[in-house]
Amino acid sequence: MPKALILLLALFSASLLTYNTNTFAADTTAATGAAPQAAAVLTDAQTELLELQQSIHADIETLKYTKGELNTITKFKIQSKTALLRNQIKSLLDKSAPDTAFLLPLLQAELQHTQQIDAYLTESTNTLGQQLGTNNDNSLLLAISKIELEKDNNFKLQLETLNWLTQIGQDVSAEIATLKATLTARADNFESFINYTQEQLQIAVNIATNAGKDVTAEQTLRVQTLKDRLDQNSQSLSIDINLLDSLGQDTASLKKTLFSISGDITQDVLNIDVASSLLAHWLDTAQTKSIENGPTATFKLFIFCLILFVANLAGKLAQKLVKNMVSNSKLNFSKLLQDFFTSLSAKAVFTIGLLIALSQLGIELGPLLAGFGIAGVIIGFALQDTLSNFASGMMILIYRPYDVGDLINAAGVSGRVSHMSLVSTTIKTLDNQRLIIPNNKIWGDTINNITAEEQRRVDMVFGISYSDNIEHAETILKSIVAAHPKVLPTPEPTIKLHTLGESSVDFIVRPWSNPEDYWDVYWDITRQVKLRFDAEGISIPFPQRDVHIYQTNK
Repeated sequence: MPKALILLLALFSASLLTYNTNTFAADTTAATGAAPQAAAVLTDAQTELLELQQSIHADIETLKYTKGELNTITKFKIQSKTALLRNQIKSLLDKSAPDTAFLLPLLQAELQHTQQIDAYLTESTNTLGQQLGTNNDNSLLLAISKIELEKDNNFKLQLETLNWLTQIGQDVSAEIATLKATLTARADNFESFINYTQEQLQIAVNIATNAGKDVTAEQTLRVQTLKDRLDQNSQSLSIDINLLDSLGQDTASLKKTLFSISGDITQDVLNIDVASSLLAHWLDTAQTKSIENGPTATFKLFIFCLILFVANLAGKLAQKLVKNMVSNSKLNFSKLLQDFFTSLSAKAVFTIGLLIALSQLGIELGPLLAGFGIAGVIIGFALQDTLSNFASGMMILIYRPYDVGDLINAAGVSGRVSHMSLVSTTIKTLDNQRLIIPNNKIWGDTINNITAEEQRRVDMVFGISYSDNIEHAETILKSIVAAHPKVLPTPEPTIKLHTLGESSVDFIVRPWSNPEDYWDVYWDITRQVKLRFDAEGISIPFPQRDVHIYQTNK
């Protein structure tokens, strides 16, 4: 066991014995358990109250001789009966005219009970303290901390009882002064214990962390024991601070210690003394850290920024190299696939640089990458539709059903492909609307690539009247098609009499053009046919119906 801790415990025990021996100058003969008697005849309720107090006194006497779980049960009985008794006493005190003659001996006996419990708990801590110095110090100190917390809760009852005595006109200033001194000494010792335990806990945590997967059960147990002990001592200090506040004592420094350990933000932090003390402590800590670690941290930050800068330049260089490679490759990559490889190369190089930069700051990459892997699985389940789009995007890049600039009809939309990512494709319609379509909608539907081929056939139908000359109309159609500059000579245009309709004789006219000239050919030939037919006297019939009226004789 550390010598500093043994010395600290010795000082703590000595101070407690000094302030708890012969505490509260009361008549020791009253501790025999004799119930206080009222001058008047007692009511049934008062008799029941006195019997309850006698029962508590008997349990307190029994507590000295019980051990193990029986001791715990006896403590539980005392706490339950005491809570019931004090609630009834409080009800009597709240009356407009309390029976002082009955309450005075009752409160004096209750005060003696708290003193007896305090003496018992002090003896228990002394017994445990004498066993320190063995290999079981962690458990012993934790047990002592638990008992000390019980003592602080008992001090709350003592102060409440003294306030009740003051309420019925008794002078207990000497007892309150003694309690104030006791609480001040306890708070001072708990402050030292808390700071020491906090340091030991930090050391134990560092040892367990550095051990990694080789951490032993003993190391883990020590960390947990120190945490429990710190929690117990913090609760004790919190109780002492509240009691000292009620007694008008200055507890700013104690609140600062409690806040620095527990981190609990209460109205006490708004106290100017506590707040200024905490701020000064934080500023001193920041100044010390900056002086001790400032140059090293600054250099690491400089290296971090430098690596990111170099990674950014390397990413741009890689992007240019990959762009030249894929654009000049004999594999004839699509424009979409070229853009994908180009963008991916830059991001991959920068990501590698970022990981290297983070390692320079002391961040372990192994756990970080493992965390990304776990996060990837979770995100994968959460974003199944997005992953479906991603998979569809990969299939589109691999099989190349269309490329940037192609006019397509897919997912019920017609337009030119503007650009594409792994999750969506952007299409500009012919009336210049921008549509962003999920890739799985496109890949899961029929894809009509209108401009994929170098030639496209223009299909048109023209009708003439049954009375018109078929050969003459056919000659006119051939001359119009042959004269158009955007009609391709090969394949040869197809101009044939197609059907004999209800109202017209229909010719099919099917010239070939480049995909980008499709509509120019369609519109120009349609216009020329109408003009030439009108000029040549060939009519273009429209659906008509002859109605015959028969008159009958009646």
